[in-house]
Amino acid sequence: MNNLHLLLEIPALFYGSIAVLGLIAGSFLNVVIHRLPIMMEREWRRDCEAFLNLPAGDAPSAPYNLCVPGSSCPHCGHEISVLENIPLLSYLLLRGRCTQCRAPIALRYPLVEALTALLSLAVAWRFGPDWQTAAALLLCWSLIALAFIDFDHQLLPDTITQPLLWLGLGVNLSGLLTDQTSSLVGAMSGYLGLWLVYHAHRYLRKKEGMGHGDFKLLAALGAWLGWQMLMPLVFIATLLTLTSTFAIFGRQAYDQPIPFGPFLALAGLLVLFCGNEMLDAYWRYFLPQAEAR
Repeated sequence: MNNLHLLLEIPALFYGSIAVLGLIAGSFLNVVIHRLPIMMEREWRRDCEAFLNLPAGDAPSAPYNLCVPGSSCPHCGHEISVLENIPLLSYLLLRGRCTQCRAPIALRYPLVEALTALLSLAVAWRFGPDWQTAAALLLCWSLIALAFIDFDHQLLPDTITQPLLWLGLGVNLSGLLTDQTSSLVGAMSGYLGLWLVYHAHRYLRKKEGMGHGDFKLLAALGAWLGWQMLMPLVFIATLLTLTSTFAIFGRQAYDQPIPFGPFLALAGLLVLFCGNEMLDAYWRYFLPQAEAR
């Protein structure tokens, strides 16, 4: 208990602890981002083989999950030791190369670790030494994992989005980020809103315009942030998506499959940090104009 009080009373110690925790979380998120889609693909293959009564394919039978096997170099198979796996620091000391084959280590790994640490510090600065920080860190880390997985595979795993939704509802039972009613209505409205957009696009264009994971992610964000934040969240995510898409693809942007999840996640982070300020600025600007009419 004394150590906890010391942590809370000394800002440098508090933020330093959060930074270290963020680096460790970032290292784990790298594992989730890489392995979870592979785990899902193997499970789908086994389910299909069982459903169609087919003989087992050539998928590896050795255990493969977030803990087993240990991390290794994808080029030479060298098993990475503990000293070679210190978040961010090991990459700098190894100069971004494997100790055995000297193959380059993907830059994404230290970037995810650094990003997670920086966003964790931003959460700590925004909410301070409070239970809100603990809750917001879980949301932040989940959004990082979902954004990168969707960017790589156009996939938002239920194993993250569904627990995230229920966790948001649970967190707000005590009103940490919003009240219970706003959380529940936010979850319902978030899912229903994109579900309606999906079916309208499917009816008009005769093809799917987004994945079902987007419904669940917006529902989860609604559960965490409340229904009041859904409109600015969707507006920001849509604006970011259109801007990025047209900047990359130009006139062909309309027919390009673009993952929406990363932009929803980014919008969710922006709303988490300054959503109330956005709403206050909106009402300060539009309410006087409405009264003037």
